[in-house]
This record gives sequence, C-alpha cells and structure tokens, in this order.
Amino acid sequence: MPPEHTAATTAADSSAPAPSPAAPETGPRVLRGLVGMLSANAAALSANRVLSIALPWFVLTTTGSVGKTGLVAFCQIVPYVIAQALAGPVIDRLGPKRISVAGDLASTVAMATAPLLYLTGHLSFGLLLALLAVVGAADGPANGAKGLFVPSATRAARVPIERGTGLSAAVERTATTVGPALAGVVVTAFGSLYALWVTAALFAVSALVVSTTLSDPVPEPHETPVEEADSYLTRLRQGAAFLRDAKLLRSIVGMLAMTNLLDQAFMSVLLPVWAKESGNGAEAVGLVVSVFAATSIVAALAAAGVAERLPRRTVYLIGFTLGGVPRFAAMAAGAPLWLVLTVLAVGGLGSGFVNPIVGAVTYELIPTPLLGRVKTMAQAVTWAGIPFGGLLGAALVTVTGTSGALWIVGGLYLVAIVVPGTSREWAGMRKRTASGADDTGGAVAHPPGQAVPGEPSMTAAA
Repeated sequence: MPPEHTAATTAADSSAPAPSPAAPETGPRVLRGLVGMLSANAAALSANRVLSIALPWFVLTTTGSVGKTGLVAFCQIVPYVIAQALAGPVIDRLGPKRISVAGDLASTVAMATAPLLYLTGHLSFGLLLALLAVVGAADGPANGAKGLFVPSATRAARVPIERGTGLSAAVERTATTVGPALAGVVVTAFGSLYALWVTAALFAVSALVVSTTLSDPVPEPHETPVEEADSYLTRLRQGAAFLRDAKLLRSIVGMLAMTNLLDQAFMSVLLPVWAKESGNGAEAVGLVVSVFAATSIVAALAAAGVAERLPRRTVYLIGFTLGGVPRFAAMAAGAPLWLVLTVLAVGGLGSGFVNPIVGAVTYELIPTPLLGRVKTMAQAVTWAGIPFGGLLGAALVTVTGTSGALWIVGGLYLVAIVVPGTSREWAGMRKRTASGADDTGGAVAHPPGQAVPGEPSMTAAA
C-alpha cells in the first residue's frame, strides 16, 4: 500500500464485514422508529405508484399524444437516478431525516402545483416536464435517505435486521399492488387531475411521518470511526471506492443491475407481447403481475419472521431462481394461462424471501458514516440498466421471436443469479454476530482483500 492514503482508500480498506449484532439484547424496546419508517415508505412508495398510472393517463387524455405520454416517465426517472447517485455525501453530511423531509416536501409542492396550473390554464407541457424533473430529483435522494433508517429502527425495536428488511420488502410490494389500484379508482371516479392531488397528499404524509417519528442513525459502538473529508467530491469518491473494493457488495450490486435490466425487458415488452400472441389478452398482464405480487407479499411477511434463522446463500439461490427463471420457461413453452399463473404464484413465494436476505447482508457491509453515499450509489447502479430493458426486449423479439426472446432472457437471468451466488465472495453472506462468528458457530468468512473482524460493518440494501 502506498505511504500516503486518501480518505477514500482508508474508508474502503477499513470497511470489511465485521461483527454486527442482529438486535440488541438489553435496553427498552422502541417501536416508534420502525413503525414510522415503514409508514413513511408506504406513503412515499404509494405516491410513486399512483403517479406512474395517473400521470400518463392525464397526459394522454389532455394532449392526445402517445409520444408525449412516453416522455413523461423518462423526464422523471432520469433525474431520479442521477440525483440519488449524487446525493449520498449530502445525506451523510446533513442526515437522512432532513433530506427525506425536504425531498418529500419538494415533491408535494411540485405535484400540487401541476393541477393548480392546469385549472388556471397555465400548465404547458414543458412546464409539466419541469415539475416532473423536480419530483424525480427530489424523490431519488428522499427514497435513498429513508432506506438508511432500517438498521437503527430495527435495533431500537430489538428485532433482527432481516425482520426490518422483510417488512420493508412487504411494504414496497404492497404499495406496488395497492398504488396502481388506488390510482385506477381515483381516475375512474374523479379524473386523473384528482389523482395528482392524492399523490401530493401522500408525499406530504411521508414528510410528516419522518419528521415526527424518526431520528438520524448514529454509528454503533463497535464501529471503527471513518476518516471524514470536507469536500463533496472527496466524499463521493469515498463511496465509489468503498463500492469498488467491497467485493461481496460489488457482486450483489452487479447481480441486481443485470436482473433489473432483464425484469424491465420482461415487463415492458416480453409480457405484453406474449399476452397478445398467446391470445390471453391484456387482462393476462394484470393477472400475472397481481398473482406474483400477492404471493411475494405473503413470502416477504413470512421472511420477516423467520429469515434470521435460514441459511442466507441457500435461500438466495433457491428463492431468486424460483422467482426469476420458471416464468420465462413456462411462457416460452406455450403453457396455458392457468399453469403460467401457478408458476408465477410459486415464483412470488420464492422472490419474497430474496430482498430481506440480500438487504440484511448489504446493511451489514457498510459503516454507518458511509451508509448514505454508498447505498445511494449502489441503488443508482442497480437502476442503471432499467431504461435500456425495453430496448433489449424489443431487439430480442425482433431477431428471435417471442419464444426465443423468452428463452434467452430466462437463460441470462439464471446466469446472473447462479454465477455470483456460487462464487467465493458469497460465502460472506453468512450471518454475523457480535462475537465474530457466523450463525452456524464457525468463523465468519470475509471477502478476499477485506480487513479482519473488528473493523466497521454495515450494509446498504441495494
């Protein structure tokens, strides 16, 4: 190692997985933070899901342009990803509570402004896109900041980290299911303009809950202090250096980036094309999504209760394989709709166990002072391929046909899951205790090149 170390190198070298107790054994049990964190996430995620349905419908019905309808999502998601990737150092400096509340309030104002301007006849399409960019740029850091409360909230509640990540996964999947349904009801009964008001109200609820129930997390006593830098760019480089040098975390993020890309290809192109060509119709798309989401919610709730007692790598390999691969095979083979739905139901059960396990592992890999800058950067990397998923799906269908595209994407999905999951680094998924032993009583396996037990440890859900 060179004689002079930068702050980024020091942080990365001292951030190996180290003992981190699953839950405190003494002290009062405080549920306020856990309930607040879950409630705020439920409100903010539901706002996003309502917006994803109501806004395209609002643009389509008011402009009649399919092109403009497609542009609105792009103008929100790009600022979301970029702002989240760059917000980590600011979150670590100011604290996730301030960033979360400020982001939710900015989104509230932007979403309330849009219908007000429309009612007064001053909402141009360009101004609408600008307001959506504000929402994306505010919501990315706010959502990233909310994820930083998971470890401290679960410790205060004296529950294992897997319970916090399991409940968070259940909340996210429930919002994904309920949010669009709520948007449909509001749009049908009152019109898409009112759905924008609902979105603004949900963002405001999230800001209120965070401001009244949550406190900024503090480092654990066993964590070695991380050398802090004064400049924003140095802090950003610290996060990048940590993500680069933490082999297990880097592998998890790469795996999620690939599976997110393939999932987007499936959702945006392969699924609707399959539904049309198979003769099952548009209703089959809704059935597939609903069945998978419903069983994954059940599994995530079950994982919240038992995941801390399960072998992590085994659960990951089985759960992710069941949730990701069989659906492609069933559809590509021309299985009837009832069989496809059965496969999706089983896949949802498997998938529901994955996020709590992966989330717990990643929270154990990042020291608290670096949590914001590493987690937000990791999240942005996992989202990086999503805008290209539709292009990949369309290209594969054009070249190989629907069945061929399904087989290819399914095969790539299996490779993306199994290759990293069976590598040497993933032995570090084993549960860590304060004594430095894994949950089987053996020595903790640490990724090659990382420091020994006793150095700071915490992970970010990617």
